Amino acid sequence: EKLTCCQAFDLEAVKSLREDASRHVEISIDTYANPTSKGCVCDLLDMVILGATEVDLNFNVNVNTHSDGYLLHGIGGHQDTAAGAKLTVITAPLCRGPNPIIVEEVTTVTTPGECVDVVVTEAGVAVNPRRPELLAQLKGCPEIQLFPIEELCKRSARAAGRPYRKPKTTNRVVAVVQWRDGTVIDVVREVDRGECPCRAAGRTEPQLKKPRTGE
Repeated sequence: EKLTCCQAFDLEAVKSLREDASRHVEISIDTYANPTSKGCVCDLLDMVILGATEVDLNFNVNVNTHSDGYLLHGIGGHQDTAAGAKLTVITAPLCRGPNPIIVEEVTTVTTPGECVDVVVTEAGVAVNPRRPELLAQLKGCPEIQLFPIEELCKRSARAAGRPYRKPKTTNRVVAVVQWRDGTVIDVVREVDRGECPCRAAGRTEPQLKKPRTGE
């Protein structure tokens, strides 16, 4: 068996690549994720497990922004692997601090819900209604607690101590979210700092240090 590798982000992966090179096949990003290639590795995946900053009732996933609307990072291979795999599982906690993670509508759509099959939290599992055959299979597993995504949304709000409040923004677009083929599927707008949800939750916005005179 071989492992295909295009990027290595942790030291154990780097060590394996260095010390057990015969088991690895190094590939380009193009081979890994180009949706127009018949040899796209992402389209050959049986299963992928991914994270999220938010998941909504339509199983849309956000990884681009925090719940307060501020940019977090880029997409990476989230869309590619979610769209290509036969089974896409999203894992996330019910909340992070005062921010519920399972929400009615994500702040930013990174990966559309039609690519997501299962959402796993510490409170239970929700299966996308688009996968009735998968739901039927999991109902036969007594160790798995199944809930509608709406129930996980309610539990998420209770765990956070408050319902989700979508951040208020200005009309200024600061980033564009593109699908694998370059289609624009969402935009990120500038957060209205006077309406920052972290202030409403009793927290203070992080501030950049001002340089001293002469720096």
